[in-house]
Amino acid sequence: MPDSDPSEASSVASQVPVVPHTPSPPVPVTPPPPAAQSGSHGHSQPHAENASADRRQSSMKDELVVVGLAFVVMTLATSWYKRTTSTGTSTPPLPPGPKGLPVVGYFPFLGPNLHHEFAKMANHYGPIFKIYLGSKLHVVVNSAELAKVVTGEQDEIFANRDPHTAGLVTSYNANDVAWAPNNGNRRKLRKVLVYEVLSNVNLEASHSYRRYEVRKTIKDVYDSIGKPVDINEILFLTVMNILTSIVWGKGLAEGSKYGFSVEIRDVVSRIVEIAEGLNMSDFFPVLARFDLQGVKKKMEDQMKRFDQIFETTIKERTGSKSALIGEKDKQEGKKDLLQILLELKDQDTMPNSINMTQLKALIVDMFLGGVDATSAMVEWAMTEILRNTKVMTKVQDELAEVVGLNNIVEESHLPKLKYLDAVFKETFRLHPPLPFLLPRAPNRTCTVGGYTVPKGSTIFLNVWAIQRDPKYWDNPSEFNPERFLNYEGLEKWDYSGTNLKFFPFGSGRRRCPGISLGEKMMMHILASLMHSFEWRLPEGEEYDLSEKFGIAMKKKRPLIVIPSQRLIDDNMYL
Repeated sequence: MPDSDPSEASSVASQVPVVPHTPSPPVPVTPPPPAAQSGSHGHSQPHAENASADRRQSSMKDELVVVGLAFVVMTLATSWYKRTTSTGTSTPPLPPGPKGLPVVGYFPFLGPNLHHEFAKMANHYGPIFKIYLGSKLHVVVNSAELAKVVTGEQDEIFANRDPHTAGLVTSYNANDVAWAPNNGNRRKLRKVLVYEVLSNVNLEASHSYRRYEVRKTIKDVYDSIGKPVDINEILFLTVMNILTSIVWGKGLAEGSKYGFSVEIRDVVSRIVEIAEGLNMSDFFPVLARFDLQGVKKKMEDQMKRFDQIFETTIKERTGSKSALIGEKDKQEGKKDLLQILLELKDQDTMPNSINMTQLKALIVDMFLGGVDATSAMVEWAMTEILRNTKVMTKVQDELAEVVGLNNIVEESHLPKLKYLDAVFKETFRLHPPLPFLLPRAPNRTCTVGGYTVPKGSTIFLNVWAIQRDPKYWDNPSEFNPERFLNYEGLEKWDYSGTNLKFFPFGSGRRRCPGISLGEKMMMHILASLMHSFEWRLPEGEEYDLSEKFGIAMKKKRPLIVIPSQRLIDDNMYL
């Protein structure tokens, strides 16, 4: 048998009672007996003594294992209790919140619609509360006053992101605007996107792409008059085609021998589908390297497809056919966004130059941030209009007055459609596409609302709850566009994020940079659909407002309606 561990001996010795020391007479030293002869008689006594010692030592080790496990469990439980109650005596406590369970946190008690769950918790715990999801601490902010602290007073501290696995893959490891940390590269990319790619000049130059796709959609719906149509599917394809044409140019998108417009549509659809699922690795970081649900692998496969599409279009761009298309567009004053980004890439010495990875990440941002959210918001707005007869009458009366029943909707009409603009704002108030926006993460421990918010925790700004709070809104559950037509006083109802009672696109340094493009697409598509057709539900159906929580908050059941002709002249549908 090996020697006993000194710590074990010490532990055993500590349990032996101490006897007072009394001097003893010297004991004579007796030489050891001669070695026993071979045979059973010579071995029996030492063998029994060794077996007894083995049993004692084994029993002692078992006891020590039990004691050790109990110590570990008690340590973990104590650590969990401390982290859910306070950060220490010298700092303010953590925000209040539900205790949850060790390891899994509050996961077992949550339903599928987190925005509803968190709104209930806000009523119980107040304007800021904490919740452990898995092993990660989340802090939820539920008031306009504290949202102002996060996005204004301490915006620099909270300007970083907490990217999930899918976000890291689709952003080429946070080389984009949406998920990048708050550093010089992100600020440069945002300037490129806002002032170069999506500038007023470039948006105006690309309006013909948007007009073409909207008119094509109107024709497709006209061909389905009298039949039920899926508004969600129509909107998704329309927005996808608009962005494809804006990014790559209509000529290349339609003329590519590889048919990549269909391919990019499939890639974006698959990415959205994968990202909408719950990935446990995002809440248990120690599991991330195992990719147990295969989210990272699936997303990487889709991004490989996107890279292949991108490389193919770059090659075509340098070919004779694409050169002719590009020259024609240039003569017409049009320039697709890929061409703008490629020109910026070639400016290696300029401060706003970008590399190929950043270029691809920006394009992915536009598709993932634009397609799902834009189509979802138009569907919500159309649903609210159709289920509110008075609202629908006012929308169509305004369209008849501004556009005329002998004309089609153009982008030049949009600034004059004040009531439709109010309809969209009310839709964004009740159905924000991102109920918590994109999560933030403080770069250092700070204090919000008298509570400690630790560095690295995940911050949710509960826009959904704030925009339905009766403290800020009269009859908050009622769909009432008129509330956005009153600009008297100090209230400013726009998408700038300066009024923290209404900020569906975010606020501060991380406000969405694509608002101008998204607003044009939404207004033009919905105005055209409402101006060109009358709509009714299939027999026996009712308007449904149930929600599906995902990348964007969408309708759980798509809007299925039957169109009929509204304009007199059939040529307006061709």
